Amino acid sequence: MQAYMPSSNLSTDETVCSADIPTTTVVPTTTPVTPTTPVVPTNPERGNYSVVNSNGTTCLLARMGLQLNVTYFSKSQNKTIVKISNLDPKSTSFSGMCESTTATLLLTGNHTNLTFTFSLNSTTKIYQLSALNLSASWEDMAAPFIVSNSSLQYLQGTLGRSYMCSVEEVLPVVSTFTLNTFDLQVQPFGIHDNQFGPADVCRMQKDNMLVPIIVGASLAGLVLIVLVAYLIGRKRSHAGYQTI
Repeated sequence: MQAYMPSSNLSTDETVCSADIPTTTVVPTTTPVTPTTPVVPTNPERGNYSVVNSNGTTCLLARMGLQLNVTYFSKSQNKTIVKISNLDPKSTSFSGMCESTTATLLLTGNHTNLTFTFSLNSTTKIYQLSALNLSASWEDMAAPFIVSNSSLQYLQGTLGRSYMCSVEEVLPVVSTFTLNTFDLQVQPFGIHDNQFGPADVCRMQKDNMLVPIIVGASLAGLVLIVLVAYLIGRKRSHAGYQTI
């Protein structure tokens, strides 16, 4: 609309009301929250643990260093973080119980409860770590941390024998908790005279043992090839001198 028109044509200059100005809606961007990179401590100290059954005999033996890899919401940092914490055997108490086909080991210390459950297949005579439970109430946690998994198949050994792994093993339990073991030897069934039985060695340790054997065999083969080539060359050279 235009009043006081100097001619019959509308002016090209116009003023638009604010309601007619198109607006652009800015969609806010969201940044996914990712846990911070954890500080990795040194390898944990190895602890010695045992369980005695009702008749006073040892039914479970364990030697191992343990490291807890936990993802939780930090009160002080107001975000999700990953913390790797060593379980200190000096401040850890242990208990447990044994039955014919199940054995448990409970480790308690520093506001942390870690429970191992082993099960034995009475037909195959194979045992394994079938369940892990962790409950923790660390100072910086916004809420108690409680997780469990009862469908594991770790640390498999034969009845009457121990399971041994001198290298680090990483045992995922749930998405927010992984257990790292170091220099581990455990036997939950068939213990005699309070001693570990012969060891079933973990696959990673077997692989580590195979590497130097393979390298040594390769070097020995190379030396043999060089020696044979040298002897053949020397024999041909000697035969040539005899012909002349």
